[in-house]
Amino acid sequence: MTKKREYRDWRWQALWWHNVLLLWSTTHGQTRYSIPEELKQGSVVGNLAKDLGLGLSEVFDRKLRVASEADKQYFSVDAGKGELVVNDRIDREALCGQSASCVLPLQVVIEDPLQLFRVEVEILDINDNSPRFPSNDVTLEIAESTVVGVRFPLEGAIDPDV
Repeated sequence: MTKKREYRDWRWQALWWHNVLLLWSTTHGQTRYSIPEELKQGSVVGNLAKDLGLGLSEVFDRKLRVASEADKQYFSVDAGKGELVVNDRIDREALCGQSASCVLPLQVVIEDPLQLFRVEVEILDINDNSPRFPSNDVTLEIAESTVVGVRFPLEGAIDPDV
């Protein structure tokens, strides 16, 4: 009886390891790129074919394409080189506002057989906006009897850049 139970336990363990290894081989790591905002159209973000382990012939034959979750299609794939390129100018402040991080999630689709990959593109802030003060003129009235070294607080500037 115990020999039969040991045999059954061994089969379950073998089945469990088989499933773990099968799932391990089908799981793909996530690819992430970082680019500064305001890149020109046609700028290269990264080589998708190389990063996903595809040959250049597979890019065209398997119809590698990118789908964005954003309102606009900011990126496309250059089928000749397998590179992810910028389609349109990206304004980080308009896209993400004042949030500390700005990440655009993308779905990369490859056909025959169908494979889906998740790619993230982090949009880095560049200092492209000058700070503004709430009012253009500041008037300070300082008495003659004011002690040397006294500080006068001013309103802070507003900077749209993070």
